[in-house]
Amino acid sequence: MKTKVQKNNITEGVIWKQLLFFFFPLLFGTFFQQLYNTVDAVVVGQFVGKEALAEVGGASAMVINIFVGFFVGVSTGATVTISQFFGGERMREVRDAVHTAMALSIAAGIVIMVIGLIGAPAVLSMMNTPAETVEGSVLYLRVYFCGMVANLIYNVGAGILRAIGDSRKPLYFLIASCLVNVVLDLLLVVVCDMGVAGVALATILSQLFSAVLVIAALMRFPEEYCLNVRDIRFHGWVLRRIVAIGIPAGFQSLMYSLSNALIQTNVNSFGTSTVAAWTAYSKIDALFWMMVSSFGIAITTFVGQNYGAGFYTRVRKGVRQCLLLTAVFTLFINIIIIPFGEILFRLFTRDGEVVSIGIMMMRFLVPTFMTYICIEIFSGALRGMGDTLVPTLITGGGICGLRVLWLLAAVPRWNHMKTVMLSYPITWVITSILFVVYYLWYTKKHRIG
Repeated sequence: MKTKVQKNNITEGVIWKQLLFFFFPLLFGTFFQQLYNTVDAVVVGQFVGKEALAEVGGASAMVINIFVGFFVGVSTGATVTISQFFGGERMREVRDAVHTAMALSIAAGIVIMVIGLIGAPAVLSMMNTPAETVEGSVLYLRVYFCGMVANLIYNVGAGILRAIGDSRKPLYFLIASCLVNVVLDLLLVVVCDMGVAGVALATILSQLFSAVLVIAALMRFPEEYCLNVRDIRFHGWVLRRIVAIGIPAGFQSLMYSLSNALIQTNVNSFGTSTVAAWTAYSKIDALFWMMVSSFGIAITTFVGQNYGAGFYTRVRKGVRQCLLLTAVFTLFINIIIIPFGEILFRLFTRDGEVVSIGIMMMRFLVPTFMTYICIEIFSGALRGMGDTLVPTLITGGGICGLRVLWLLAAVPRWNHMKTVMLSYPITWVITSILFVVYYLWYTKKHRIG
């Protein structure tokens, strides 16, 4: 029996309330998604050691982000396409887009799995991974990549649900699968003593569980656009539209990941303790990235539906209010993270050197978060309007290009971890200015609002 999916009234009502109504399920969903890797890090850091903490984080996390981040970026093309069709009440097109997006996730999952299984050792070697962590990192990656199809099916399916205004089901599915992951982590690592292979296996099994849940939800859509497994295939015209919007977003994510991989390579040169501290810090500052990316997804869906419905004034007001909300939440994160730095780091490790290095990282970077928010909100809004090429070029040049130049020019001269970290605020400020200028020009040119 099909259940009717109620449209979330993103195109009407008080804007800031609608944004928050959509944002909070996204935030909690992203929190539980991040909890996968955080629980992995806590379990191996406490029960195996700092080398294992470096193996499941560090270069391994960068490799995963490169592949998964690229495809998730591409899949935003499906989210934008479906949200615009849904906002315009074009349900036949929604159906074709749903089946094309699922076909794309399956095909891409298989390709990424094969590439990851074969290429993991070479990529880790290129990233200057500490010798004592290479073997464990390769093992972790190879097990993890075996679950890539389920990973991408969940991400695409969750994007489809959000595109039609349902941000709650992805949250519920993540909570359930995260609980499965926690239980399996403790069972496979603490009881079965499987080490990094255990946390990887726990992650892919729990992701498989979430993929099954999201497929079941899509199959219970209204008849005119529900998922039918036998109808999963590529519809050429939809695929071209998804790719046209999604490929620039995918390359934007790829450029982020590659520049972060270069940062990780520099971090690796400072030794295992610094790698472990960076891994723990990346789990702590994920609170900010979860928040800002959730607002980014919220504004993309908000703009997509309102733009598709022709409500251009509402689009402009939504962007302004989303910026203000993001700034307030960023300030709140600064207030709650910095005073509790040592407590947070000791959740991951009891090693005093690692904790000391991590606190230094936190105090240096957390106060600079405010310089990033314009990038996420304006790029999300532009994606919602279907413009992804120029935001990709701005991000590629402003963040990734300048970051690479900084790392190649400054780090060899001032070889310190703070020099590496300084690449973040410098590039965020420059890129934010570029986005403000371009967004104002774009909305004026297209008479939006």
